[in-house]
Amino acid sequence: MSNQINWTEEVLKRKEQIIHDTQAFLQIKSVLDEDGATELAPLGHGIDQALKFMLNKGQNDGFSVKNVGGLAGHIEYGEGTELLGILCHVDVVPEGDGWTSDPYSAEIRDGKIFARGAIDDKGPTMAAYYAMKIVKELGLTVQKRVRMILGTDEESNWRCVDHYFKHEEMPTIGFAPDADFPIINAEKGIFDFILEQKGLEQNENSGTAVLEMLQAGRRLNMVPDLAEASIQCRTKDSAEQIKYSFEQYIKDNTLTGAVIIKENNLQLRLEGISAHGMEPNKGRNAGLLLNSFLYNNLLDVLDPKACAFVSFVQQYFGGDTRGKALGIAYADEISGELTINNGTLSYSKEKGGKIGLNLRYPVTHDIEPSKQKIKEVSENHHFTCKELSDSKPHHVDQQHPLIKVLQMVYEEQTGEKAELIAIGGGTYARSLRAGVAFGPLFPGRPDVAHQKDEYIEIEDLLKATAIYAQAIYELAK
Repeated sequence: MSNQINWTEEVLKRKEQIIHDTQAFLQIKSVLDEDGATELAPLGHGIDQALKFMLNKGQNDGFSVKNVGGLAGHIEYGEGTELLGILCHVDVVPEGDGWTSDPYSAEIRDGKIFARGAIDDKGPTMAAYYAMKIVKELGLTVQKRVRMILGTDEESNWRCVDHYFKHEEMPTIGFAPDADFPIINAEKGIFDFILEQKGLEQNENSGTAVLEMLQAGRRLNMVPDLAEASIQCRTKDSAEQIKYSFEQYIKDNTLTGAVIIKENNLQLRLEGISAHGMEPNKGRNAGLLLNSFLYNNLLDVLDPKACAFVSFVQQYFGGDTRGKALGIAYADEISGELTINNGTLSYSKEKGGKIGLNLRYPVTHDIEPSKQKIKEVSENHHFTCKELSDSKPHHVDQQHPLIKVLQMVYEEQTGEKAELIAIGGGTYARSLRAGVAFGPLFPGRPDVAHQKDEYIEIEDLLKATAIYAQAIYELAK
C-alpha cells in the first residue's frame, strides 16, 4: 500500500496549513519560567500555552489527547496492544541576543521560517503532527496505536519525561524528530555539574584592580554569546590602560565588544557566537574569551580571589573543550569524543566564582572515574563540585527492526544511503528502550539550533513531513 501513496503530494496538498500552523506555534514564547510557575502551569505560562496549543489542535482534528499534569501530554490515534511513540518537545532555549528579526515573529525570508525553536523542536513537532494527520486522514489501517508525546522540559531538566513515564506506558518503539537525518542510533551521556569557588577571603587592599563581577551564559547546554565584567581600579591611569588593552584584544581577535569607564570603574562587554553545547567548537564562548583577556592582561594586578578564579578557568577550560587539561579526555568509534561546554560563568567579589558545565561522554565511557578526577582537581584548587544530573548514554543496535524500517523509508524518499550516526546531543529517544532520533536536519544543512537567527527551510519542513508520514505508516501497519 505504501508504494501506492505519493507522500510528497499529500504533504503539498496541506502546505499552506503546515506553514501557517508552524508559524503560530513558533510565535508562542515557550521558555522555562520558574518564577512564573503555578500549580496548573508548573513550568510557566509560555510552556503551558505551547502544550495546550498542540493538545487543542489534536483534539480539534479528531485525535484523543491527554494533558499529564501540565508537564507533558500526548496526541493519539489507532488501536492495538503495541504503542509507537513520536517524542517531541514544546519548550525552547532562551532566544539570546543579536537576532535580525523578532525571535518569536516566525518571519519568512528566503524560503526559511526564522524563530527560536524553528529547528529545535517546534518545526519538527509540527511536521510529525501533520505526518500523523495525513496517515489518519488517508484511512490507512494500522496495527499499533500511534502516540505523539509532548514534553515541556527537554532543554532543562527533563522533568516532563520523568513525570510522564511515571503515569503513562512506555512505547514499544519510537523516534524523536529532534536531531539529524538519516538516523541517530547513539547518543552520548550528558553530565551537568557546577564548580563553585570556596575559601580565599577577599582582601580589598591587595591588587590594583578588583574584579567586582563577571557574568556569562544562561544555560549549561548553550555556548554563551555575551559576557560582561566590572572592574574597579585604584587609579584612573590603570583604568585607561586596561581600556586600551581590552580594545586591542577585541581588534586582535576579531571580536565585537565595548568598554565604558565611569570614574575608576570599567564595564567590559564582549560578544561571542552561541551554539548547542553538544559541540562547543561550533560557537565562540564569550565567557571564556573575556576570562582569557583577564588572564593574559590583568593577572598581575587583580585581587587574589579573582586571580585564583580566572587562573583556574583558563587552565582547565580555556581553549579546551575535550577535557584534556582535566585528564578525562576519551573517545570511541561509535560516538566520538568526550566534550565539555562551559555554559555559565559567574563571579562576584563577595561570593567568588561559579562555573556551570555540560559534559557529553561517549557511549562506551565509564563516567564515574572521570567524575572522581574532576572532584580531585576541583578540591586541589579550592572549588567544590556539585552534580546536577547524569543522563546515561543510549544506543540501539543497527540490526534492530526499527532501524531497518527507517533506513528503508529514508532511502526510498531521498535516494540517499541511510547511514547511522552518533551525536553529542540528548533527545527524548534515550527515554525509550528502543528509540532513535530521526531528523529533521538533512545532511549538508547548517545546524542553527540554539543560535541567533535559528530557522528551518520550508522545503525541509515539508520533506521531513513526508518522510515522517511514511515512517509512521510503515512502523504501525
